[in-house]
Amino acid sequence: MRHLIKIFSIFALVGFYNLEAQQVVKKDTLSGTELTITMDSRVNDAMTNLEEKCSKVVVNNTNFDTDVPARPTKIYVPNRELTNAEICRKNPRILGFKIQITTVKSNEEANEVKTYFRRRFPNLKVETDASLRPNYKILAGSYFTKQSAASDLSKVKEYFKSAMPVQYRIFCSEAK
Repeated sequence: MRHLIKIFSIFALVGFYNLEAQQVVKKDTLSGTELTITMDSRVNDAMTNLEEKCSKVVVNNTNFDTDVPARPTKIYVPNRELTNAEICRKNPRILGFKIQITTVKSNEEANEVKTYFRRRFPNLKVETDASLRPNYKILAGSYFTKQSAASDLSKVKEYFKSAMPVQYRIFCSEAK
């Protein structure tokens, strides 16, 4: 058994010496920084061939077919925080905040609370969320952040003590 282990160890050691590992320097496609990778030369050649195939685009002409290398697509990464209008242009629905007024047990109660709320706050949109049936959540407003909901929340809390901001999917165009 010991002889078998010694023979296997020698073959494994000789096998590892046959691998020709080398350091390869590649450029990161997104940021352009250099990456140093240690790998077998055959693996490097295979990866280079694949990268070259991926960077070519076939152009069909009526006269002939040619391979034209394509420019890598540029990814736009803004160096500043996007405005709400820029965010809304790309995503009409985002994760924002709504004011949860209360939770009730029936649809009739929900409609009563909504009517009462509309009389007190005609400028805030109010809706019912029935995802927790048999309970119904009454939600009002649409806000980008908790801070933007704070002024309306303090007014709503005068009438509904249990009101609180909750994270919710909102339509970007309606949000404050």
